[in-house]
Amino acid sequence: MASEKVIHVSDAEFEGSVLQNDLPCLVDFWAPWCGPCKAIGPVIDELADEFDGKVQIAKMNVDDNPATPGKYGIRAIPTLILFKGGEVVDQITGAVGKGQLSDLIKKVS
Repeated sequence: MASEKVIHVSDAEFEGSVLQNDLPCLVDFWAPWCGPCKAIGPVIDELADEFDGKVQIAKMNVDDNPATPGKYGIRAIPTLILFKGGEVVDQITGAVGKGQLSDLIKKVS
């Protein structure tokens, strides 16, 4: 079951929801047809629950929103980018484990 704490952002909402967010923000760039994206979906939901109030977790469908992934040079999915204060802090590409994503988030939380 998807966490209600994960926000879904579009190209139009990206700046306000991610770059101007007071919290650090981890964005999962994904697509519905991507197997590895589906595999890490439950992990993303768990992290949103665990880090609620410390980090905002967001998802962006790259098929529906091509401008933002293009701006950040995303060529493979899933790609997760961690933002803080509107700047890229770190990036991971591929279906990685919860521990690795948790460690990434702990850099800014």
